[in-house]
Amino acid sequence: AVMELPPSHYAAARAAALAAHYACYRRGSPGRGLALRAVRRASRQDIDDVGHKYYLELVLEDVLDKDSTVNCTAEVLYHLGNKNIAPDVQFTIEGELKNTDEADNVFYNRIKSLEKELVAEKIPDSHGNVPPEMEPIRLLAWAASGYVIWQNSTENTIFQLAQIKHVKQVKRIDEYLEFDYMILLHEMVSQEIIPWQMTVLWHPQHTVQVTEDSRQPKHASE
Repeated sequence: AVMELPPSHYAAARAAALAAHYACYRRGSPGRGLALRAVRRASRQDIDDVGHKYYLELVLEDVLDKDSTVNCTAEVLYHLGNKNIAPDVQFTIEGELKNTDEADNVFYNRIKSLEKELVAEKIPDSHGNVPPEMEPIRLLAWAASGYVIWQNSTENTIFQLAQIKHVKQVKRIDEYLEFDYMILLHEMVSQEIIPWQMTVLWHPQHTVQVTEDSRQPKHASE
C-alpha cells in the first residue's frame, strides 16, 4: 500500500532533499546548481524485506537564479538495515533547464589559461559572501557534494553543503579539470558538521565526476 504524506512531513522532506542533491549531482555544473524549492506531493510505500520507497513531486530552483524553477518527479528507495548501500534515486525533470554551455565554457577556458593552479579557501566566507569569480567553484562543489550526500544518506539524515574549507586545482595532462576539495557538510538531524575530502573531475562535455571521497576526522575542520 502507498501512503500519502503531508509535503511538510519530516520523512518526505529528507527524501526530497536527497532527490534534489542527486539531481544536482547529475545535472549540475560550474554554471548551474539546483536546490530544493518545495515539495508538492509525497507518498511512501513499505516494501517487505526491501525498504521504504518515496514517491515525490518537487520544485527545484536554480541556485544563482531563484526565479528559474523546474518541476521534478522522483523516487527514492532506502534499503532496509544495510548502511552500506546508497539509496536508489531516480528523477525526471519536466521542462528545460537553463542552458549553461556558455557559462561552463567561460569557466573552463579561464581555469585552463591560469598560469598557476587555482587555490582558494572559505567559500562562502564567515559573512556568507562568495566572490563572483568563485561562484563556479562553489557550484561545482555543490554538484559534487550531491554525490557524497547520495552515497551517505539514510532515512534519518539530511545533509547540506555548509562551506568549502579549501580547494586546490590539480595539474593534469589531459583535457579535464581536477580539483581537490575539503568541504564541510552539515547534517541537519544530528547538527553535526562533518569535514569531507573529495576529488572532482569536470569537463564541459561531461557530467561532474567524484573520483574519490572520504570522511575526515573532526579536527580537520579547525
